[in-house]
Amino acid sequence: MDWGGLKVGVSVRIQRSDGRIHAAIVSGLNDEQESVTVEWFERGETKGKEIEVENIFALNAALKPATQVTPPEVQAPTARPSRPSMAVQQGRSITPRDQESRNSLRRSSAKPVPTAKSRPTIVPPAQNGDAPPVAPAAPVEAAKKQSIPASRRRSNCVKEVERLKQDREERRKRMEDEKKRRQNDPDYEPGNPNWEFLQMIRAFRGNLDIKTITNADPIEDHQICVCVRKRPLNKKELAKKEVDVITTPDKHNTVVHECKLKVDLTKYLENHTFRFDYSFDDTVTNETVYRYTAKPLVETIFERGMATCFAYGQTGSGKTHTMGGDFRGKDQDTSKGIYALAARDVFKLLNSAAYKNQDLIIGCSFFEIYGGKVFDLQNKKHKLRVLEDGKQQVQVVGLTEKHVTCVDDVLKLITEGNRTRTSGQTSANQHSSRSHAVFQIILRKRATRKLFGKFSLIDLAGNERGADTISSDRQTRMEGAEINKSLLALKECIRALGRPNSVHTPFRASKLTQVLRDSFIGERSKTCMIAMISPGSSSCEHTLNTLRYADRVKELGPGDPGAPGPSQLSAIPENSRNNSLSPQNSDLQLLATQNEGEVSFELLHFHEALQELQEMEEQVVEDHRSAVQEMEEMVIVERGLLEMTDEVDYDVEAYSSTLSELLDKKIQKWTELKQKLDSFRIKMKEEEIASKNIKRPPL
Repeated sequence: MDWGGLKVGVSVRIQRSDGRIHAAIVSGLNDEQESVTVEWFERGETKGKEIEVENIFALNAALKPATQVTPPEVQAPTARPSRPSMAVQQGRSITPRDQESRNSLRRSSAKPVPTAKSRPTIVPPAQNGDAPPVAPAAPVEAAKKQSIPASRRRSNCVKEVERLKQDREERRKRMEDEKKRRQNDPDYEPGNPNWEFLQMIRAFRGNLDIKTITNADPIEDHQICVCVRKRPLNKKELAKKEVDVITTPDKHNTVVHECKLKVDLTKYLENHTFRFDYSFDDTVTNETVYRYTAKPLVETIFERGMATCFAYGQTGSGKTHTMGGDFRGKDQDTSKGIYALAARDVFKLLNSAAYKNQDLIIGCSFFEIYGGKVFDLQNKKHKLRVLEDGKQQVQVVGLTEKHVTCVDDVLKLITEGNRTRTSGQTSANQHSSRSHAVFQIILRKRATRKLFGKFSLIDLAGNERGADTISSDRQTRMEGAEINKSLLALKECIRALGRPNSVHTPFRASKLTQVLRDSFIGERSKTCMIAMISPGSSSCEHTLNTLRYADRVKELGPGDPGAPGPSQLSAIPENSRNNSLSPQNSDLQLLATQNEGEVSFELLHFHEALQELQEMEEQVVEDHRSAVQEMEEMVIVERGLLEMTDEVDYDVEAYSSTLSELLDKKIQKWTELKQKLDSFRIKMKEEEIASKNIKRPPL
């Protein structure tokens, strides 16, 4: 385009929308839009707008290109007026004066416009008194009007509206084509928003040769056995049209199909593959799971060993179903859980010829760990204390151990314990277990009652509750913190079990590992972990977290060539600990050192504050209980003093001195308790501040 005299920096005159005309500076030329950007200074600030080039040239004629400059007009010679005469037109008479006015009007409207290639046309004088002929319009003016494109007469706003309209029509056409394609697809499911993901997963499974585990497969011997079990989709997940994102192609591998969206909203799958000792799909029964997981451990306890079996996973993933048995409404059929199946095999081996002469008896205990506290499920949830004796053996003081003689006795204990266990309702499960439940089958010598072997079966709390350490509710924080600590400590204790030469086992880091300390020591100890996962797409994040935890436990097991040796672990030896730290806090620091990516400094500080708070709470409660007992004894003495005053000649001196001593003891006892209570309240505030400083982990 020929911009003529227009260029950046030139001063031009512009007309505002309110009609004002003032000067402005050209700041930009737009060839595509054929417009000019101008700026000016007004009321202390710089303003600007975009104006079409035609409007600029209309007010700035000197800046037009040379082809658009209009030369000065050439006046046509005026014809000499003739003698007035009469004329008749359409039956009406015209006077000479009217004829002269009409000729003058025609001459003024017929001014020729010369161009560079044509010379001005001279109109000849009129003859016989007629009006002179009108000169033809210049062809340049008509060409100019025809050469202006329509786009130059439209504003940028109109063009943008038209573009948006075109995009909208194209998008609607694509959506209509996509709708027709879906309707023509034989696998299309109306009303299912996840049908495309379902198609991708079906296509993935179609390329696999799926061979699930059966009872004919051999049983492998592992000191640490890690397996995964997938449950079926429940009614809520089916009602929400959720997709089954778990595939078990064989007895070792598990694939998680994570549903994702690209930036342009294109759907795709990200497949995560995990390998374990055993992988169970949603068709296997509890008997099959037991056959490959807990059953090989039963014989261990008859060889003076310690065995543990954990059920780990998200709330509602089937842990209690696997360990305790099938649920029928609120009632549980305990005869089909791993608890009962293990008890059957224990009694079977006890009465076998190989162990019948050992003179062993069987006892069972059932307790739960909730918020760092231990409660006896066989004694109305009586609170228990966990202490270490002089031989550094962990003792659960007051734990009930009942002698059993048959499987029915075991089932009765399990049923009563499950009814007493702490549970709550969540969005995932109406009967969500909020505590770690530990059921122990104990073998002892009949004569000496000495421990011979022990099988601990643990139903862990939901692993997603470990993230509740930032809650505003103190009880929820303590519950989540204990789960968090116990899972980390459990992982490190299993590491130590896989490495007999490890320097230190951080069993004091949580109540769970402290109670199960004897199960992680010795070559005869064996452990099995069953990772329970939910197949629904809404639980994909928790499922991946569960599998990553289980995968890390297994990769550190014995016989794994990729596992680091004991020298690579940053452990804290017993003799090199800081004496200012309690054993619990030193084990917490060890956990933080070995899990730097999972335990931040703020989280470690929160766990330490919570540990001190729990220890001080136990001390305050114990001192309060002791004070109440002493007060009861003093009340008996005080009643004796009052009875003494009823006598006629009682010893006033003895009465006053005895009462004074009692009051001094009371004041001293309550003052000491008040001081401890004030310190406890300060620790509560410190714990609350530490919980607020915890940063949420990145997603």
